Amino acid sequence: MRATKVWSTTTTPVFQGIDQVTETAEPVAKDATSELAPEQVKQTILRLETELKKLIVGQDDIIRGTLTALIAGGHVLLEGVPGLGKTVLVKAIADTLNLEFQRIQFTPDLMPADIVGTTVIGDRSEEGERFPFQPGPIFANLVLADEINRATPKTQSALLEAMQERTVTVARTTRPLPNPFFVLATQNPIELDGTYPLPEAQLDRFIAKLVVILPKDADLAEIARRTTGPRPPALEHVATGAELVEVINLSRRVPVAEPVLDYAVRLIAATHPDRTEVADVERYVRFGASPRGLQALIAMSKVRALLDGRFNVAYDDIRATILPALRHRIFLTFDAETSGVTTDTLIGALVAATEVNGR
Repeated sequence: MRATKVWSTTTTPVFQGIDQVTETAEPVAKDATSELAPEQVKQTILRLETELKKLIVGQDDIIRGTLTALIAGGHVLLEGVPGLGKTVLVKAIADTLNLEFQRIQFTPDLMPADIVGTTVIGDRSEEGERFPFQPGPIFANLVLADEINRATPKTQSALLEAMQERTVTVARTTRPLPNPFFVLATQNPIELDGTYPLPEAQLDRFIAKLVVILPKDADLAEIARRTTGPRPPALEHVATGAELVEVINLSRRVPVAEPVLDYAVRLIAATHPDRTEVADVERYVRFGASPRGLQALIAMSKVRALLDGRFNVAYDDIRATILPALRHRIFLTFDAETSGVTTDTLIGALVAATEVNGR
């Protein structure tokens, strides 16, 4: 039975680099080292989407983007004003995947120990420990960091090791987190009262940032019909945690041709003001995307290729995933903020200026 707890208080497989693979023109076929065929992966993702759409209305792109990021093996940051269904989406994903789920409600007085756990004074444990370790809510397959930017930077930093190494170190002891392990965080726009900007190092650990917008009028009416009736739609389990790990492993074996990889590298380089030919990037960008941004871009492109029925990454996959992979990894100047320039606008400009072949 999936355990669900709400933690509130008032007082990751880690990317190890991009596989060096060559272009392949082979049709979709069963991978020799996996029990799953690529077509099975596609069908699993589509079934997950179908279940989630029973509850989440008008956010098809957000559903697809979140599942793509999870199958790419990364954590997801969902940004939007309150009431758009961000928390409901995360809970629904835990239900459809039958994962152990825990929620942490971030508040200004939340402390790091409230997240990772702490040693406690008490009787000796079965292992003979005088000060046994009390695990925090981070020890789950799927962790909802709700309104993550309402906690102080000190508390937000408690997630850094967990999100990158998939371990937690307390009292000089390092403990592994469950596998699979994902953090799905929601945040309000930083213009709202009571919010703190996320540290750059933490933002870089999210494989994707998805912006949730207000649904259309027809979708709003459907939301009202589904959620104000006698009972909400029931979701079915589509896959288990072990099956999800197998899907993740298969997605990482999708090959990337050298020209496609070179295109992605040139896009990443073009986000840096000292290595770009785009005038707006030179003017408005302080720091460009890190190598982790390239890893995220490639990993998500591999999943998109599988969803399109291909076992090789295309240029369109790179272009389709570049916004969620990079929008939170490019840091703008004050001039950009006062001029209303956004990272999405700059990414669009550098994609338009970067040729597929050649420099």
